[in-house]
Amino acid sequence: MSGLQKHPKQHILQLREQLEYHNYRYYVLDDPEIPDSSYDRLMQELEELEQCYPAFQSMDSPTQKVGGFASETFSEVVHAVPMRSLGNAFDTAEITSFARRVKELVGLETGEVEYVAEPKLDGLAVSLRYENGWLVQAATRGDGKKGENITHNMRMVLADRTRLNGDRLPEVLEVRGEVFMRTDDFHQLNQNQQKAGLKTFVNPRNAAAGSLRQLDPAITASRPLSLYCYALGEVLGVAPPKSQLDALEWIKNMGLPVTDLVKPVVGVDGCIDYYNELLGRRDSLPFNIDGVVYKVSRTDWQSSLGFTAKAPRWAIAHKFPAQEQVTVVENIAIQVGRTGAITPVARLKPVFVGGVTVANATLHNAAEINRLDVRAGDTVIVRRAGDVIPEVVSVVHSQRPQSARAFRFPRECPVCGSAVVNQGDGVIARCSGGLFCAAQKKESIKHFASRRAMDIEGLGDKLVNQLVNDKLIDDIGDLFSLTLTQLSNLDRMAEKSATNLFTAIERSKNTTLARFLYALGIPLVGEATGETLSANLFTLDEVAAKSEEELQNIPDIGPIVAKSIRTFFQQPHNQKVLEKLLNAGIHWPQPTRAKDFTHSIFAAKTVVLTGTLSMARAQAKSWLQSAGARVTGSVSKNTDFVIAGEDAGSKADKARQLGVEILNEAQFLQHIHNRLTV
Repeated sequence: MSGLQKHPKQHILQLREQLEYHNYRYYVLDDPEIPDSSYDRLMQELEELEQCYPAFQSMDSPTQKVGGFASETFSEVVHAVPMRSLGNAFDTAEITSFARRVKELVGLETGEVEYVAEPKLDGLAVSLRYENGWLVQAATRGDGKKGENITHNMRMVLADRTRLNGDRLPEVLEVRGEVFMRTDDFHQLNQNQQKAGLKTFVNPRNAAAGSLRQLDPAITASRPLSLYCYALGEVLGVAPPKSQLDALEWIKNMGLPVTDLVKPVVGVDGCIDYYNELLGRRDSLPFNIDGVVYKVSRTDWQSSLGFTAKAPRWAIAHKFPAQEQVTVVENIAIQVGRTGAITPVARLKPVFVGGVTVANATLHNAAEINRLDVRAGDTVIVRRAGDVIPEVVSVVHSQRPQSARAFRFPRECPVCGSAVVNQGDGVIARCSGGLFCAAQKKESIKHFASRRAMDIEGLGDKLVNQLVNDKLIDDIGDLFSLTLTQLSNLDRMAEKSATNLFTAIERSKNTTLARFLYALGIPLVGEATGETLSANLFTLDEVAAKSEEELQNIPDIGPIVAKSIRTFFQQPHNQKVLEKLLNAGIHWPQPTRAKDFTHSIFAAKTVVLTGTLSMARAQAKSWLQSAGARVTGSVSKNTDFVIAGEDAGSKADKARQLGVEILNEAQFLQHIHNRLTV
């Protein structure tokens, strides 16, 4: 055999070995070492190689069988109807090819196929077998032909749903579904595990699988597991429904849960529209999904289309862009924030994840580094969901280089050399240098100039570093003493740029009290707290003069925040900076007091803004607060009104579910302008 012929066979065997290893970790140990996206790439590579070199194909290949195994921990269950996995598609072209094949195989020459679209839940597939309405057996998918008997544990999850609703129930009914864990429940479980000194879980899927496959059903009962059903298996004694949509409705009517995200769609365009809709809602959903699934709705067409060795020809999974990827930690650096917080950051080999290229990921603190046991040189899984700062999820310990050494958290600030001290429960480490520390000084100035604070356009990181390093400014108050000549003499600063910056500094003097309070960088005082203080105290003098007890009488101001505010205004060096700022001419309009709006329907009410408004969101929020409202970011049973602009999404949906009154923008403006009563 020549070298050219030998190479692909070795590559194929290597990929098969890797995939079998990762299958074992995922399905049997519930301890995956790589994210799904990396597994999918390995599988795609193997499929392409086997297609190119059919002589090396084998029925034992991971491409020809469902990935799981039946563990020896539980007794074995043989599925009456095999539980196959799904083929994957990663772009519109693959979905178009799938739809074309479906039309050709069912002989549809005109019109479009109707599909049922649903979210692809990230959990553990199970089969529930009911006989004459009673649950008699529950099993995991396993290898598709046989799985593990988890009947006792599933009884804990199902609770009162071990008996089906209805009178004319089938003799035998197998229902397939997914056991999963909601995101909030997952985080709470991990917190509880950590407090108890127990192992935490990598992700909700890992947590759900590990919880369901406990030898002690009482442990399963204590875990917050959820179930959605999505398909039928064996059905005896009654005629099964004629469509996938009818099957789901039948399952639902018998008392088993089905997600309300299921939707009938027509043709490729309908599929892609559904995909884009759920992709847009992905980060706001209460559980993890990694894509969507399309199934031919007509069950007679499902039968005629049949199956491959591994998957149905009538269904396909359309995967979302990965939110987790594998990369390498090139170094671990330390950042010093404006409040002195010491934050370790992993400098990564750049990787595309969650729609952006990520080169840095937070490691949070020393405790997190120790928990992960992450080191420079490690191969790691990085996650980025939505606008969340990228973080290291776990370390692939099997790929750790021998040269990797444990990271030692610094005892001295890497910028100024001051001692690093631990605060509170010891989790937060801070530089003790205060404004003596150049890093804290620079960060406080950058924060002051940021868009949501004083909005000094053009005053970026490099300019702040230069101004401090050249000793032109020492604190935020010195910004307003800078001359046009001084700015023009800065490195790489043209006359026009200097003029624009000088103008921006002058323009920033006209602000609001809320923005000014936020810009000061008072520890624990963010934008929302700045607006709350402004709406309730109205002047800077009032804010500065209030005692801790008086501050705590303000909504959403607790004892810790109150102490931080009081401490800030008592410190002499802060008082000097405030004097500089006010003498420089910083000013704001007098806020309208809430008591002037006592007849507003918004007085003492909780309001949520959602969707796109014709006005700035900050303006709408300011008006509501002036009318005595409390503006929050999420809808709950305590919400009184939701103001919905264009393209209002999940918040408006939740408001409808909870019966919260929804106002459109025109209604909102009418109430604000006319101060109508209920």
